[in-house]
Amino acid sequence: MQKIVLTLKQVLSSFLVVGLIIFISLSGSFIFVQQAGYATTTEELKLIPPEYKPNSEEKVNRANEYDPGVGVQEENRQEAYEQAIKDSTNLNTIEKTYERNLKAEKEQNPPESFGEKAKEVLEKVTGK
Repeated sequence: MQKIVLTLKQVLSSFLVVGLIIFISLSGSFIFVQQAGYATTTEELKLIPPEYKPNSEEKVNRANEYDPGVGVQEENRQEAYEQAIKDSTNLNTIEKTYERNLKAEKEQNPPESFGEKAKEVLEKVTGK
């Protein structure tokens, strides 16, 4: 009786191991399956003429249709792009733009090290 139970236990454990190996192999094959997205089909892309280039306002309107938050981001991005074009016209504005961008970056990511804080205090004291 014990031999039958031991043999049955070995057979079931081997089936369990083989089943787990098959399950892991199959689940690994699904990693490369293309996920569904918000992309258009090739038939829809064929309807858009190749020379069609939407202007910034059309891009913002399309982004607002998708999600109002995305539309605001698109507007901000477009404004930043137009500002960069204006700033690139002469060397003085490029330097001012760099300083403005550096200041904005420091506001977003304030310095946390003691050395940088000390440097800022020295700059305030010396007036630079």
